[in-house]
Amino acid sequence: MKVHTEELRFSTEGEIDLVDITAEVERVVEESGIENGQVLVFVPGATGAIITIEHESGLLEDFKRALKELIPRGKGYLHDRIDDNAHSHLRATLLGASECFPVVDGRLVRGTWQQIFFVELDVRPRHRRVIVQVVGE
Repeated sequence: MKVHTEELRFSTEGEIDLVDITAEVERVVEESGIENGQVLVFVPGATGAIITIEHESGLLEDFKRALKELIPRGKGYLHDRIDDNAHSHLRATLLGASECFPVVDGRLVRGTWQQIFFVELDVRPRHRRVIVQVVGE
């Protein structure tokens, strides 16, 4: 079994910035040399998330609106006493810090309209890193 790990680094524009990382994840899988296995895409941090969604502008705006409606900012959350970003943490908890995909015949397996996005949920721009780890043979 082989393990190949790379770190993606980029800056975000703040709440709710969506960064399409699909091409970078596919590049890491290809460069890993792993033919069959899986790839983990993980964000270390409590206010970022990894999701899959179609990269279509209307849908991306719908996603942002739905997230704001589900967990609105400034609703008297106790954590806001510390740094006014409780909604960021709650959103990240709902969405999750990682996604795992199969690797078959040296390629990342995903649906035609299924892109991989990093979601910035914090209230300010950030420098982020995402760990991409491919495991297999």
